[in-house]
Amino acid sequence: MNRSLLFDSPFLLGFEHTRALAERAAKAAAESYPPYNVEDRGGGDLRITLAVAGFTPDQLQVTVEDRQLVVAGKRDDAQTKTEDAYLHRGIAARGFVRSFVLADGMEVRGCVLEHGLLHIELFRPEPERLVRRIPIRTAG
Repeated sequence: MNRSLLFDSPFLLGFEHTRALAERAAKAAAESYPPYNVEDRGGGDLRITLAVAGFTPDQLQVTVEDRQLVVAGKRDDAQTKTEDAYLHRGIAARGFVRSFVLADGMEVRGCVLEHGLLHIELFRPEPERLVRRIPIRTAG
């Protein structure tokens, strides 16, 4: 079944946000640079590791907006203009933007740049169980 047909069903009301999340996730999956791993660390904790060799912490930016984790890397123009000095350039020197759609409640604990790998630690705090009683009114 086509994704748009599923979310256009009259039986699924108020799922427009879910449809937008699915479309953002599909777009993010099409990106291929830089390579990354996602590890399940147990207990609801995750670790995303991106290969960002050659980037300094000042050239990297990690943000979260509207449940979307965005990792961006921007290289200095002075570094990229020295291409004629290379006999072979197999290590990518371009900037990038890599996005991940986060589930409700996922939070970023922190980031560490280590040996050319950017580790982003995520966790999901235990949600509070709330029971809310809905009052019943009578008509008339």
